[in-house]
Amino acid sequence: MSFIEQPINKLRKKLSNQFISNLGWLSSAEIITRVFRIGITAIAARFLTPYDYGLIAIITTINELARILMEVGIGAKIIQSDRDVNQLCNSAYWLNWIIYVGIFIIQCLAAFPIAWFYKETRLIFPICVAAIPYLIWPTAAIQCIMIQKENKLKVCAISNTLKNFTSYSLLGIFAALGMGVWSFVLSWVLVAPIDVFVYYHYHSWRPTKNITTKYWKEFFVFGKNIFGTHLLKTLRNNLDYLIVGRFLGIKELGLYFFGFNAGLGISLSFINVLNTALFPHLCAARVNQLELRKHYAHSRKAITTIIIPLVILQTSLAPLYVPIVFGQQWVVAIPILMLICLSAIPRAFADAASLLLVAIGKPNLDLYWNILFTTIFSVALLIGIRGQALGVATSVLLVHVVTIPLFIYWTTSYVFRKRQNA
Repeated sequence: MSFIEQPINKLRKKLSNQFISNLGWLSSAEIITRVFRIGITAIAARFLTPYDYGLIAIITTINELARILMEVGIGAKIIQSDRDVNQLCNSAYWLNWIIYVGIFIIQCLAAFPIAWFYKETRLIFPICVAAIPYLIWPTAAIQCIMIQKENKLKVCAISNTLKNFTSYSLLGIFAALGMGVWSFVLSWVLVAPIDVFVYYHYHSWRPTKNITTKYWKEFFVFGKNIFGTHLLKTLRNNLDYLIVGRFLGIKELGLYFFGFNAGLGISLSFINVLNTALFPHLCAARVNQLELRKHYAHSRKAITTIIIPLVILQTSLAPLYVPIVFGQQWVVAIPILMLICLSAIPRAFADAASLLLVAIGKPNLDLYWNILFTTIFSVALLIGIRGQALGVATSVLLVHVVTIPLFIYWTTSYVFRKRQNA
């Protein structure tokens, strides 16, 4: 009997681990969301044209670039801090309002030169409307951070499921009604209050009435490298859209964007889930070298058992499911989908290594790496553009496969060998 009980108890112990529990909740929510999204995307793809997808790609890119300004290290500083964070949170709350309102204004102003750059005036109003959520998110942004700090990611999973389920439902309805680009924009904006409602009512933290700037400098000093890293990552993740749209046209961008989202979009969602659970998991062990090594090993095992099989399965089945699920008009995007999808595997391991550097208080090293990688990536895209959208997709895969293993090797060597010797 003990022979049987021993592995069962060991399994229970592993499953009770907070990281595994958080990952389980977030992954379950993501699976439910993704299954539902595939169905809705299949509906939308039959009502939207490649040109529509090209416009949506541009709006999405601008939204992502604007969101960079949110990443000034506020959340990471609060999660990492060991002291009483009540005053820290109060200072962050008021700083968030300034940052988020500023992002709204910047995105609206940027809509005009962007429309001129792509010679498409229909981009202006959707880009401005897509910025509306920034005006309500600060209400519960600190509560969301505190929930992550306390490792109660079940709440995040529930909120994400509600938000995504509602957003995709609206997307399918609006697309079927022939609303084109507005199908995506309105589905984003109308679900923004869901996160605010869930986080605000779940966590008890509330700001004081006194506005304080006490820790603003501390946030910026800590977050400058994190901001730089997010800036480079976001620019890198959207640089191919900017290049394809400008040099190959909006229709070609639509095919590329479809291949990216129908392929890599699914894998990236699971990678983001993994990263959300991983960062507080690594921070909890950062003062103990042995525990940190163990926690980092958990992340690599999770990537190996979740991300790799998912990517390989999706890539191999792409020629079968794309024409059936999305329609014959998207068959031309299958090679693009397969190449970009495979790049998710090295991306996942690179993100884990980056979070390891941030957890030990070395975000500057992650920033240096991202500067180097973004430079190499940009050159590769400009070379790949000669092969149209397929050439760009090939460049994306090759750069990730060749350079990221070198970064992972250096990071693990620095954290677990050089620091230990020091």
